[in-house]
Amino acid sequence: MPWNFPILLTWLRILFIPIFTLLFYLPANWVSNQQIINWLAAFFFAAAAVTDWFDGYLARRWGQTSNFGAFLDPVADKLMVAVALILLVATGRTYAIFAMIIIGREITISALREWMAQQGKRNNVAVAQIGKFKTAAQMAAIFLLLLSSATITNPNNLSQLGNLLMLIACVLTIWSMLYYLKMAAKEFKA
Repeated sequence: MPWNFPILLTWLRILFIPIFTLLFYLPANWVSNQQIINWLAAFFFAAAAVTDWFDGYLARRWGQTSNFGAFLDPVADKLMVAVALILLVATGRTYAIFAMIIIGREITISALREWMAQQGKRNNVAVAQIGKFKTAAQMAAIFLLLLSSATITNPNNLSQLGNLLMLIACVLTIWSMLYYLKMAAKEFKA
């Protein structure tokens, strides 16, 4: 397993997951203001999103790309997003259908990429622009929903905007999944 600064950033992102999760399970008497927990959770999520961009940029810029880094980076991303979505659903801040669509797509495309790699055609399903738009909408939506202590039954402007962005992210999620499946379709026939 190679060690370099970009891979350390990816491991840091994975380390943020239990810290991020524990914030939601702190005893009520430890923190008197829920907004503090929301801000901390949003901070850890934003830091993870920034390190996601930064580790890839540095790996390419410094010539430190590796097969292990290419494996670990998307795993860290998907774990953080899945945990955040589950916590947002559990706290009533977003709809379960949004989480099901996004997590389901991530599992499907990860399996598709693995299968395409076995066929020697991984580049056929490399990250496309639509996937980048999906990720941006998804990250912004999750960030806003983490900041908001409102619920879907009693929303405020922040939660309404977050859920609107989540809806947009879900549309882009389905669109990008269909795009990747189309790119792999000729391999299905073979």
